[in-house]
Amino acid sequence: DNFQLQATGVINRTATLPYDWNNTGTQATVNHSTSTTYGTARLIIKDAGDVTVYDKVLVPSLNDTTLTGSSGTWQIRLVLSQYSGSLNFRVQKY
Repeated sequence: DNFQLQATGVINRTATLPYDWNNTGTQATVNHSTSTTYGTARLIIKDAGDVTVYDKVLVPSLNDTTLTGSSGTWQIRLVLSQYSGSLNFRVQKY
């Protein structure tokens, strides 16, 4: 019930990176710890029913929670737009 992504030294990257994550709960905490020098890194999380439960740009420091959703395989999508910096975020069952 944990998902974490860390990438350092990212330079001018534009991409959509999809990940599947099994959440046995119906909500999750999201911890941001990202250092952006240029561009944006947007985190979109959908529950097992394909409903968006989280959609925010990653910031240097934030502890947040998703909306309540359906348990099962959640989709975590990281959308980079001309992104440079260091990415670090964690999603955990709430």
